[in-house]
Amino acid sequence: MEKSHENEHPIKAFGWAARDTSGVLSPLNFSRRVTGEKDVQFKVLYCGICHTDLHQIKNDWGITKYPIIPGHEIVGVVTEVGNKVDNFKVGEKIGVGYLVGSCRKCDNCANDLENYCPGLIMTANGTYSDGTITQGGYSDLMVVDEHFVVHWPENLPMEAAPLLCAGVTTYSPLKYFELDKPGMHIGVVGLGGLGHMAVKFAKAFGTKVTVISTSAGKKDEAIERLGADSFLVSRDPDQMQAARGSLDGIIDTVSAVHPISPLLNLLKTNGKLVMVGAPEKPLELPVFSLLAGRKLVAGSGTGGLKEMQEMVNFAAKHNITPDVEVVPMDYVNTALERLVKSDVKYRFVLDIGNTLNKS
Repeated sequence: MEKSHENEHPIKAFGWAARDTSGVLSPLNFSRRVTGEKDVQFKVLYCGICHTDLHQIKNDWGITKYPIIPGHEIVGVVTEVGNKVDNFKVGEKIGVGYLVGSCRKCDNCANDLENYCPGLIMTANGTYSDGTITQGGYSDLMVVDEHFVVHWPENLPMEAAPLLCAGVTTYSPLKYFELDKPGMHIGVVGLGGLGHMAVKFAKAFGTKVTVISTSAGKKDEAIERLGADSFLVSRDPDQMQAARGSLDGIIDTVSAVHPISPLLNLLKTNGKLVMVGAPEKPLELPVFSLLAGRKLVAGSGTGGLKEMQEMVNFAAKHNITPDVEVVPMDYVNTALERLVKSDVKYRFVLDIGNTLNKS
């Protein structure tokens, strides 16, 4: 069994790591820090597979440090708490999302926007102040500062772990850009892990929802399975023309390069197009389409800890869960291959607790 030797810590841990840009994962013995006075140590039970994990293991963004254990949609049970931990007890169910650290001093941190802190520490492939590289949730245990942990509601299934990234990434812009008012008409572009959560939250807020997709074949799942009110094929000029000026806002979840002019045409005056997908190349910004209707193009990235807790509480209250396919840990490479082909409805979740064996 290969071992990771960087900055040895005392707590023995085990996970699945990528060693190079092939992105293939295999077992790795590594170590976690001792539980500090404000830390929570927990046994990982479920971890979602996010598209960001793919980018990280293949070094698509040019920042990956190998070996990397990905995973940032993590649900588990507390096994140990530091002597100054106030909010968590051994045996409680908890969640950890995209970040495990921030500077805690800047304006963003002061306003519960740790996700926008310049000193944000990512849950996987981040760097702590001592130089240690963070390793994510495709592992048996984690140690995280309690500030970056949320309480997992009792009535929420633990395999709903993708709420911690896909959930908050769509909940946050709907709330912040005030696209959560009953009676509004909201568009959702793309029907994957993020898109299907945007539909569920928008419907729970009482809005009318139109799914916009390049694939006509997704109409039934959008309307029958997810409860969207209508469906537009973005490549059909007649459909797009008929819906012109009908939407109050759009959540665009697509991570591939795509034209945004047709989307701006769907917006009413003062309409908002919010990007939550992350295309690798810049998109063209059609300024005339913005001027003709005082329209807004905005971005939104994940959420802060206060909002993440609010979101999981809202999900529990309204019975909102992601549609997931739960798979064993040793299926992870196949799951990643299928994710590349969008062959999942709509999110893989690794059953870490039952299948991550130190073999």
